[in-house]
Amino acid sequence: MTTPHSSTIPSGLPVGDTTVDLLVVGSGSGMAAALAAHESGLSVLIVEKSSVIGGSTARSGGAVWLPASPVLAEAGAGDTAERAGTYLKSVVGESTSASRGAAFLANLTPAVEMLRRTTPIRLFWAKDYSDYHPEAPGGSAAGRTCECRPLDTSILGEYRSRLREGVMKVSVPMPTTGADYRWLNLMARVPRKGLPLVAKRLAQGVGGLLLGRHYVAGGQALAAGLFSGVLKAGIPVWTDTTLTQLITEAGKVTGAVVEQDGKDYTITARRGVVLAAGGFDHSMDMRWKFQSEALQPHASLGAETNTGDAIRIGQEVGAAIDLMEQSWWFPAVSPLPGGSPAVMLAERSLPGSLIVDQDGERFTNESADYMSFGQSVLARERAGRPVESMWIIFDQQYRNGYVFAAELFPRMPIPQAWYDAGIAHKSEDMGDLASQIGVPRERFLDTISRFNDGAYAGDDPDFRRGQSAYDRYYGDPTVTPNPNLRPLTQGPFYAVKMVLSDLGTCGGLRADDRARVLREDGTAIEGLYALGNAAANVFGATYPGAGATIAQGLVFGYIAARDAAAAR
Repeated sequence: MTTPHSSTIPSGLPVGDTTVDLLVVGSGSGMAAALAAHESGLSVLIVEKSSVIGGSTARSGGAVWLPASPVLAEAGAGDTAERAGTYLKSVVGESTSASRGAAFLANLTPAVEMLRRTTPIRLFWAKDYSDYHPEAPGGSAAGRTCECRPLDTSILGEYRSRLREGVMKVSVPMPTTGADYRWLNLMARVPRKGLPLVAKRLAQGVGGLLLGRHYVAGGQALAAGLFSGVLKAGIPVWTDTTLTQLITEAGKVTGAVVEQDGKDYTITARRGVVLAAGGFDHSMDMRWKFQSEALQPHASLGAETNTGDAIRIGQEVGAAIDLMEQSWWFPAVSPLPGGSPAVMLAERSLPGSLIVDQDGERFTNESADYMSFGQSVLARERAGRPVESMWIIFDQQYRNGYVFAAELFPRMPIPQAWYDAGIAHKSEDMGDLASQIGVPRERFLDTISRFNDGAYAGDDPDFRRGQSAYDRYYGDPTVTPNPNLRPLTQGPFYAVKMVLSDLGTCGGLRADDRARVLREDGTAIEGLYALGNAAANVFGATYPGAGATIAQGLVFGYIAARDAAAAR
């Protein structure tokens, strides 16, 4: 028996036991699997645990790492699949099966073309957004990252309010891409680049509202584009619906049991089930077990509904797990009581700043990509020298010159609430600042002195900050000889507490080059697929470039759908 229900898109769809060709669990990159399946002639149903659409994709920066793709070719990037393959081999190494990276590269172009046919997403090359390890063989300092152009969410019609909100909210409507952010952050230092962008995006945002348009950028634009494609294709979505069980027959997954409003429904899936429900970002039991007991509760920037359901339920039918210690680590400003961490992207790379631990000492290259930064923190813990606290130290010149935590524009004072909560401190004297943050005074002063000595020469002998093209991307080009280094000499000086956050976990169900979930013995579980953060990272223990997390979800969504369509 079925009854019309409000927790459906389109509204009023009947909810009850049903049969489809392919069931997709999760509405982030899982929407790409649904679109590819629909285009292949399969009937599809998407079930989503929350009441909104987009998952962690909508909360992300929206970058998509697309080496040797049509987007790069049309922009004249000159990249090749061979160079990209060399790069993946050099940075991924033995941390996962090489066949998955090869499948990613082989299916990337048809996946992009599928998205072009089925969605309003229009991608552009974010030129100069370097690969995260550009000096490795095959690496690219020009980068392989693409982004979605700002998109008008009015195309979602009555379902615009069902799009998940992004992480960075602004009081003024100004759809800002990641490529824009680089120069907006430097608008006080490089006004000829930053100010025209501010004017352009304000005109688009505010002007759009006057015309009844609501432009978004980043992950929201990407998720809105996918959502629009789903609506246009007429693919049904059940929201507020939780996966509770996979159904198997003779070792094959043939459907699932889901729960909505306290009622269980059986969905028979003739061609299989795709698990795209995110990682275990907010399952602290799993995080403390597999990663670190030192992680702060719910400091992840991933969607709050990502609690590892798909991973645990996959294990119940014999699935193996892999890379559970890994996350897309992302250092952030420590949250206010009851709040969430504040995003930090360029802040760590900008001159006039450094990061110290509880001993008042630097411990890594502050400008490294965020996953590598987090891995260095956890490596210290495994070595018996844990980073118990982190503070970013900067001076007034830094505060006058750059955006901080996405909400503090140059010269804006740090909110009093930060000082009251103990996550910010200020002093005219470095020694006094050390006392305020509780680090050894002499060791801290020695750290500052050594850092300053190197910064005067544009050199960091301890951690080589500024030597990578990736470091320099978020540096200040007006500072020479090293855009990432400047000595801290004039107060007042500031300290802001940091926390190790993440964009989501990236360990999960072990899958093969066809996105099929594998058992411990390496055999595939027929009818079960996993992608995105529900699956172990396609790139092993590595983040090859900005947007690699979303890109693998989109591409393996395409792969899973095509494999399911070919199944007999």
